[in-house]
Amino acid sequence: MDCLPLLIIGAPGWLEILIIILIILLLFGAKRLPEVMGSLGKGVKEFKKGAKEVGRAFEEDEDDDGTGSAEPSAGGEKKKPEAGE
Repeated sequence: MDCLPLLIIGAPGWLEILIIILIILLLFGAKRLPEVMGSLGKGVKEFKKGAKEVGRAFEEDEDDDGTGSAEPSAGGEKKKPEAGE
């Protein structure tokens, strides 16, 4: 069985987007749709904020260590390189 055609999915066209919007309207109704979209927007905003914080923490970890290869110990603290290393 050739699964390659199943893996090649293009970007949705205007007709597919219109069908998706109509299905969403049918599921949630016009009155509840702004509430659903608002909570979806808040979720996306929180996800982006968390991703930025993780990236920022990773960059700070690289800057603090100098090598970027510090591993946290069991207590959650970074292992400091020994003087002989």
